[in-house]
Amino acid sequence: MKKALSTKMGFFFVAVTLLWLKSYIIYLNEFNLDVKNGVQQFLLFFNPLSSALIFLGIALFAKGKRAGIWIIIIEGLMSFFLYANVVYYRFNTDYITLPTLTQTSNFGSLGGSIANLIEWHDLFYTLDIIVLIALYVWSRKNWSLTRINWKKPVLVLMTGIIAFSINLGMAEADRPQLLKRSFDRNYIVKYLGAYNFAIYDAIQNLKTSSQRVFADSSDITEVENYTKNKFAEPNPELFGVAKGKNIIKIHLESFQSFLIDYKLHGEEVTPFLNSLVHDKSQGFTYFDNFFHQTEQGKTADAEFILDNSLYGLPQGAAFFTKGTNTYQALPAILDQKLGYTSAVLHGDYKSFWNRDEIYKQFGIDEYFDASYYDMSEDNVINYGLKDKPFFKESIPMLQSLKQPFYAHTMTLTHHHPYLIDEDETTIAPAETGDKSVDRYFQTARYLDESLEQFFHDLKEAGLYDNSVILLYGDHYGISENHNRAMSELLGEEITPFKSAQLQRVPLIIKIPGVESKGINHEYAGQMDVMPTLLHLMGIRAQDYIQFGTDIFSKDHKDFIPFRNGTFITTDYSMISGTYYDNKTGEEIEPTEEMKELREQVEHELALSDKLVFGDLLRFYKPNDDWKPVDPTQYKYGKDESETENPPVQSEQESE
Repeated sequence: MKKALSTKMGFFFVAVTLLWLKSYIIYLNEFNLDVKNGVQQFLLFFNPLSSALIFLGIALFAKGKRAGIWIIIIEGLMSFFLYANVVYYRFNTDYITLPTLTQTSNFGSLGGSIANLIEWHDLFYTLDIIVLIALYVWSRKNWSLTRINWKKPVLVLMTGIIAFSINLGMAEADRPQLLKRSFDRNYIVKYLGAYNFAIYDAIQNLKTSSQRVFADSSDITEVENYTKNKFAEPNPELFGVAKGKNIIKIHLESFQSFLIDYKLHGEEVTPFLNSLVHDKSQGFTYFDNFFHQTEQGKTADAEFILDNSLYGLPQGAAFFTKGTNTYQALPAILDQKLGYTSAVLHGDYKSFWNRDEIYKQFGIDEYFDASYYDMSEDNVINYGLKDKPFFKESIPMLQSLKQPFYAHTMTLTHHHPYLIDEDETTIAPAETGDKSVDRYFQTARYLDESLEQFFHDLKEAGLYDNSVILLYGDHYGISENHNRAMSELLGEEITPFKSAQLQRVPLIIKIPGVESKGINHEYAGQMDVMPTLLHLMGIRAQDYIQFGTDIFSKDHKDFIPFRNGTFITTDYSMISGTYYDNKTGEEIEPTEEMKELREQVEHELALSDKLVFGDLLRFYKPNDDWKPVDPTQYKYGKDESETENPPVQSEQESE
């Protein structure tokens, strides 16, 4: 054994074994891969082997001692890639994709959040590198410096390819069409491994990047036919009822619906929002079965969906990778049809998430970014401007807009890792021992208080009564990595079914002149907001390419697709290929109708991707008087010389 370890090939097989075992340990302990049978368990163990053999095998083509250095470097790079996925997964419950790596302009702002996601036991993930360095120092003097024996590295690579072929064959047998139905990245990682997923992701992105080049006007026809067939006729009692009224859309950062009416230490966490839900005299309607439909883009996905009724991308965020596409967004439609002014108000700097570019494609007139706000140290915490000063300073900006206007206000404080100054907390943290979860309720209370202040100020400014006010949650705040703490707080086990149900976020709306509908139990998603608002304004959504339907329509389609192919309906849910009864939470056998709906969901997601990747809206004219948005007509943000507080790097986490 001592003699074998002192050779180059012995060193190589030690490196392969260490990387293989480390990968498997990480799969088991860091990723929730929902392994259901013995085949899947075997593939989870087996799949790192082919990657280790192929990538580390490349180093064997180096001569003598240099091969050892190459092996250590390649193992280090693969370890870094795997650990980066670990940290990313701890908040996003997802894996790094090529488009997320293109969002490098955001990376500088992640310091505090990344530090919060690192655990002390992560040091163990460096042990293989330490062992390899020590073994190399001890054994290299015995390595042959003669010419390379090409047969050994070629044989290693061939073995790796054979191992991958066996892996893929077994995976396809257990999960047919694995690589064709690629909405769920969890499947790819579970069956093929994180390293092979990265290669698959790169190939997929090369394919999608070519779609725009080869697209033509005929490609939009299938998408148009599908969306027009899905269209739901507006509710005649509500069609046009809000025409000419302002729209104030309030973004509730990381706010999940379980917070509504939730009590911690005997106190309501969000008493003001609870009052909007239950006090009909305030005129609000609350949708308690409303779900977010975001993916890797998180907040950016929510913005994209609500203003376009299109799905976010399967990897990355359209805000970055498709920021120069042609869109027919809600702000531009309201402008061209009804003469609305549009604005976004956000306490972060304009270039974050490429907003200052894609907003131009949406036709947004004004973007009040951080350069318009007092960004002094007392007003900023971790992510950017605190919600209370943000709302207070936003009032004069709203008053400056020409009416009627469409304004989107975006909060920041209630975002992972939920930091708040102690003197601004008005409720004690939870006591689960999970710091992020425990603080989540404190920043939710702070957001609730800031909303109460904002509503008071809107009334004082004369903007409240003449405005549609819409509050929505953008994405989950607590990921599946915190299931232990959530189980403790909710008093029940967080199963895959329960986790999907927790993706509910609030939708609360007040329409001037319309009585509160109380709590509406209609199942809906973020995709449905745009067509609903258009119909309230008296604009038929059928003219435009939209995948959502009017929530108030009797013909509303009450199935909610998620980006990974999962979907939820009024009666049942399909989660990662398993069907559940919504009343009992128990698994059920799917009917033919259920299977057909699954096919429709996958078709709908594919059509949305076809439209966005191909930039197909450049070929579509919704009506004779439509004018394509000209992005050169828009300019956002104050110049640095105009800004009292020069820009500092905000510390907002990737949304």
